[in-house]
Amino acid sequence: MYLRKSQILGYVLALTPQASHAYPGTKPKCSLDNVAHQLSSINSSLSNNATILSVTRVQLNGSYGDPNSPQGLPPLVSTGLPDLCAVEVNVTSSESSSYTISIFLPSKWNSRFLATGGGGTGGYVNYLDMGVGSQYGFATMSTDNGHRGSPYDVEWAYKSPQKLIDWGWRAMHGSVELSKQLIKGYYGENIQYSYYTGCSTGGRQGLKEAQVGADSFDGMLIGAPAWWISHQVAWNTKISKDYYPVDDPKSISNELFSSIIAQTVVDQCDAIDGVKDGIISDPENCHPDFEVLSCNSTAANSSACLTSLQLETLAKIYEDYYIGSEFVHPGLELSSEPGWPQYLFAGTPTSWGIDYIRYIVFEDLNWPLDEYNSSVYERLKNLEISHEIDADQFDMSPYRDHGGKILMYHGLSDPLIVTRGSSHFYEQVELATGEAYPITDWFRLFFVPGMLHCSDSPPGVDAPWHINGAGQNWQTGSGAYSVPGFQDSKHDALLALMEWVEGGKAVDQIIATAWHDSTDPSSGVWKQRPICPHPKTAKYNGVGDVNKALNWDCA
Repeated sequence: MYLRKSQILGYVLALTPQASHAYPGTKPKCSLDNVAHQLSSINSSLSNNATILSVTRVQLNGSYGDPNSPQGLPPLVSTGLPDLCAVEVNVTSSESSSYTISIFLPSKWNSRFLATGGGGTGGYVNYLDMGVGSQYGFATMSTDNGHRGSPYDVEWAYKSPQKLIDWGWRAMHGSVELSKQLIKGYYGENIQYSYYTGCSTGGRQGLKEAQVGADSFDGMLIGAPAWWISHQVAWNTKISKDYYPVDDPKSISNELFSSIIAQTVVDQCDAIDGVKDGIISDPENCHPDFEVLSCNSTAANSSACLTSLQLETLAKIYEDYYIGSEFVHPGLELSSEPGWPQYLFAGTPTSWGIDYIRYIVFEDLNWPLDEYNSSVYERLKNLEISHEIDADQFDMSPYRDHGGKILMYHGLSDPLIVTRGSSHFYEQVELATGEAYPITDWFRLFFVPGMLHCSDSPPGVDAPWHINGAGQNWQTGSGAYSVPGFQDSKHDALLALMEWVEGGKAVDQIIATAWHDSTDPSSGVWKQRPICPHPKTAKYNGVGDVNKALNWDCA
């Protein structure tokens, strides 16, 4: 049964707010009537435009979610849940748009709120990360951002500016605000602390929300944020033009990226951290010589070498993108090569770049890649909608002054969202917020050597990567949460963030974990290593097992 607030007011009898977790033996009532009453008690434009879609009691070890998730995603069904109440609400955001909010309200509540983000352009509720958060006792929330679609789908945005605003910030902002109000009413007490976790677009969503609403969160765990969409689309399209078509002499066979090119980087960059183990910890201080791959070299293997045109293409992939003296976007990081065939050079230009320009910038579905030039970048940058989407308000002092903390991480081997984009963001925030308040007092950035986009590590590298970042427990089994076997603030970045926010203990390192089978923690720990706050990196101390974290230091 669907109820709008106008219907609720005449439908619901006055209900006494239910007791919270602080009173053992009583539980808030998971019913349509109770949630409808809480919604009717909220006096805001959000609640006036809200429709309750469902209220569902989920018993201990139960499941909840969306088994028919959009293409490219696993079934978004969270399993092994604690006893909780699942609430679905739809909010009309304009005459042509609306977004859905899902909220998990655990019976054993920890008096805290956790919002979760999504990925790509995806329109879906992130039930999996919601389920992870509920295991701690958080009341958790996710939004579909105003549409339904896969992480690489852009069609929904065609001639739909209101849906783009929802995706850019409005859905998250409204979802946070309304969720907090419903949670307070449901439990009958105030939320003590509010947190956020998200990676990729989820990282952008969190940063954007902190720029829109400085008091939305007390702490944010931000992974590989796609914060600079207009510039990222320009860069992505530019390197696609540099590389495609695949039958052009300048194009490089994608098998070579993950083989000889990746191996050349390892050969010349691996030992900088003090040990040769295939994991590159400090790519910024490595400057490999790719001329060793030249087909003109006397030592070159004619079946595994690069022509002068191909070497020029490779250089363009790594180099920062400038138009004149204007910095547009950083280039890909050394050690990201194994992921290029999957994300960037899989045979056709990525939809993330070219389709974004076709559907959103020009609204011309036949716009050809060959027409990309600096004027397209200027148009992208100056689009009104770009200001609704980019999280580029670097003066985040209102969030800082509210007491907010940011723990941001990024895989050094990320082949999709360029790693140096995070260091650029961090540096710009530091400049914009001034020297009077050291940025490390409230914002710390961690690079994860060998980690791909948000999680995992290439075969053969197998670097430690699990720190309980957003989406990481999608891979580690039904009902997994925290870092399986290491549920403490030394290994779990969310717990480390909470300790910083609530206890004042700054995060000086986080121990990342890898198992023998990366998706099965029961296979046993294989490697652990500290990740360090930028600009520090982990260095092997020369004594003991290189796969044990205690033998590494942040230096």
